[in-house]
Amino acid sequence: MPKYLFTCEVEPQYLSEQSAPEEDQYAFAYTITITNAGEVTAQLIARHWIIDDARGHTEQVKGLGVVGHQPLLRPGESFQYTSGTRLATPTGTMRGSFFCVAEDGERFEAEVAEFDLRAPGAGEAPARVLH
Repeated sequence: MPKYLFTCEVEPQYLSEQSAPEEDQYAFAYTITITNAGEVTAQLIARHWIIDDARGHTEQVKGLGVVGHQPLLRPGESFQYTSGTRLATPTGTMRGSFFCVAEDGERFEAEVAEFDLRAPGAGEAPARVLH
């Protein structure tokens, strides 16, 4: 088992009730589960997200903690939170990392692999009607 390791699982969700496709506003939530899979207690200090929409627009979000917390996780413990983002297109991607500090002072990054943000029906060919 690695000494310093946070794993991250993501569940994205389209929020139709907060979206306005006619105004190019698409809202998404994502639930992140962070688990300390290492051998040492460590704390999540900061986050860095890279959000891309389908038009090539990139937004970077950096800040302390997640949803107002800087969770301290012992080996085997998890922390789950839900947050959100808005895009001007019905599809996009997010990826990022969490900056963490172990109780022995060692600093490390926990990577969040790229995941898709996709409104239902986005990117599918329109239905063809035969007459």
